[in-house]
Amino acid sequence: MRILSLLLLTFFIGTSCSSQKKADMKGTEIEYSAVSRGIYKVIVVQNKMVSITNGRNVQPVESKIDDLKWKQIVAQFSKINLKTIPDLKGPTQKRFHDGAALGNLKVTQNQKIYETQGFDDGYPPKEIENLVNLLLDFTKK
Repeated sequence: MRILSLLLLTFFIGTSCSSQKKADMKGTEIEYSAVSRGIYKVIVVQNKMVSITNGRNVQPVESKIDDLKWKQIVAQFSKINLKTIPDLKGPTQKRFHDGAALGNLKVTQNQKIYETQGFDDGYPPKEIENLVNLLLDFTKK
């Protein structure tokens, strides 16, 4: 009986923690930007919606994110330690000689902002690469 009680308690704690993690995404905004002299791209994801701006004087285009894509974003986001985001370093330095646009990932959660150092667009740090690639997929449609 004790084992059964312990298993049920463990199950309920585990499911409540995972649902709390998903609930945290409701107040979370993820923004990816790529900027250079000739490029201005901003992708903002929040509450199953995406807003894409492809130009400096262009209005953003908003659309709904389908459930499968949203689950992928949530899964990749949950793998990231937000506190380490400011310390991430990109693998290349092309942006210093106009070889790539300046990429940046900013996460706003619970009124706290976590922002990467600049990195080359298309070459994000490994820790956030999968999430950034999912965000960039929105601009390929």
